[in-house]
Amino acid sequence: MKLWEIAHARAGDKGNAANISLIPYDEADYELLAKTVTPAVVKEHFGPMVKGRITRYELPNICAFNFVLEDSLAGGVTSSLALDTHGKSLSSALLEIEIDYPGRRCMV
Repeated sequence: MKLWEIAHARAGDKGNAANISLIPYDEADYELLAKTVTPAVVKEHFGPMVKGRITRYELPNICAFNFVLEDSLAGGVTSSLALDTHGKSLSSALLEIEIDYPGRRCMV
């Protein structure tokens, strides 16, 4: 299943780093996301697009995660001529990650 089936994302950017929050629609899915959406999985998903480190911050009190993707925005909004150097497009791309969801049928 695609990650977007059980979670949504918000994003922002600060210089050359994208900041992406990942929030399950159902709090019961928080632990599944904690096990499956690791920094290594996110790094593999984005490949060479993210040149720096990926750090995941866990926020169990609000059932959310915050991923910081360093060196991921081609220099950032103020230093690039690229059309989209905002983190928002990366948050949509994050939701394309395939995860195993035991006992759940695909909604597509």
